[in-house]
Amino acid sequence: MTAKLLIDECLHTSLVEIAHAVGHLADHVNHLGLGGSKDWQLMATIRAQDYTFVTNNRSDFLVLHGHEPLHAGVVIIVPSVTPVRQRELFTAALKHIGTRDPTNCRRGPIRTKSDRMF
Repeated sequence: MTAKLLIDECLHTSLVEIAHAVGHLADHVNHLGLGGSKDWQLMATIRAQDYTFVTNNRSDFLVLHGHEPLHAGVVIIVPSVTPVRQRELFTAALKHIGTRDPTNCRRGPIRTKSDRMF
């Protein structure tokens, strides 16, 4: 399965070429003229274009993706690492994804241990 990835402006543009090299489609926020967009504005593009989003902005985008009943997934790269380390981590993430479909099929609320009924 080929993933369609949108790489956030907080990550190096070289991640696009890494995705292409293993057969995925990929765009970078800056290459699409979306640099400086608000997170909710990016979500509109992510949703409309059915992108799997690649970012290091875990807290904001997990919340935004959590409001979506169905989305194409999100890949989180740890923040504050060099472009070389970003490439290493992204390569590992792509290897993990492999041919899997990254689509989230959430059908109801996520339950935690404290939500369990005894």
